[in-house]
Amino acid sequence: MKNLFKKYRHVWILSFAFIYIPWFLYLEKTVTSHYHIMHLAIDDFIPFNEYFIIPYLLWFAYVAVAVCYFFLTDVKGYYRLCAMLFTGMTISLVICTVFPNGTDFRPFINPDKNFYSAIVARLYSADTCTNVFPSIHVYNSICVHIAVIKSRRMKNYPLIQTGSFLLMISICLATVFLKQHSAFDGLGSIVMAYVMYQFIYTNSLVPNRKKVSEKAIS
Repeated sequence: MKNLFKKYRHVWILSFAFIYIPWFLYLEKTVTSHYHIMHLAIDDFIPFNEYFIIPYLLWFAYVAVAVCYFFLTDVKGYYRLCAMLFTGMTISLVICTVFPNGTDFRPFINPDKNFYSAIVARLYSADTCTNVFPSIHVYNSICVHIAVIKSRRMKNYPLIQTGSFLLMISICLATVFLKQHSAFDGLGSIVMAYVMYQFIYTNSLVPNRKKVSEKAIS
């Protein structure tokens, strides 16, 4: 048991869930009115499509499987992925706390239309149209795909990288085709992911230990 804990001691970072979930649920209960409406003109031209509920729900498995994979096979990649995920998710909660936001363009859903509409209707009843900027669905999907393409082991599996890219794009599109988010929410997530990438993955912003040591010796 001791050896198992030592081997997987990096599990500690997942305790972030005990911060994120209560905070998110608090916002869901308290931000119900007097919030800023997120909207772009392009939102009015994007049609509702209930079939996008499939990639939207696959997001949960996409993120969970990625975290588990890196947890078990690549500790460095795991820390990078978690750092990018959890920092961005925290920033999102801070934004929603100080700048309450939401949307107002959800369409009426007839749950009897088909199976997919029934699921969307349940999603609407369980998930409010508030706390949408930036979109966590979009942000986390980008984070996972970055982790996949930056993984040395994954470079040997181009089909997985391609599948990851297609799923990431599908999830991002699902947020607007299901009318869960404004396109502005997705754009905000893309910007945040770009900034976080510079801090976590770009070598120019991370000191090179070898060069530092050589400089110190000289």
